[in-house]
Amino acid sequence: MATYRNEGMLMPSSIILQDRVREEWIDYNGHMNDAEYVRVFSRAVDKLMYTIGLTEEVRNQENYTLFTLETHVCYLAEMNVAEPIEVSFQMLDYDNKRVHAFFELYGEDGKRAATSEQLLMGIDHSTGKSAPFPTAILSNVDEIADSCMPEEKPKEAGRVIGIRRKK
Repeated sequence: MATYRNEGMLMPSSIILQDRVREEWIDYNGHMNDAEYVRVFSRAVDKLMYTIGLTEEVRNQENYTLFTLETHVCYLAEMNVAEPIEVSFQMLDYDNKRVHAFFELYGEDGKRAATSEQLLMGIDHSTGKSAPFPTAILSNVDEIADSCMPEEKPKEAGRVIGIRRKK
């Protein structure tokens, strides 16, 4: 049985990605474009894949990857050019082929700038269909879940989009 490990598992609300807002991410409003928030969260998913052992080598060897099935982004604050970025990760739930992930994007001085709730699905590239995690990957997901599941779900998790009307 193969064992795939990254150097160090995550802890609750672990920082999974650090970067800075790049000049080319700034839009006509003078702050980070909404699509760039999504790009940052996508890069955080890439880091999560690496953390659970789905490196490029393993993805090629196992012919297995993760697809994003659904995502919900909440934009909470503007991000400015050169501002530091930190993205934290929490695992809200999982099973043998899916991860319900929650990411938070922080800016300067701990400013909470955005959240991204995502449902990720394991995919067998040879069939193009969902498939259970390889055994060693599931073991890593189990271990991360033990340390990264919050006691309470973040307030943005499970939100429904819509216009609230006064009665």
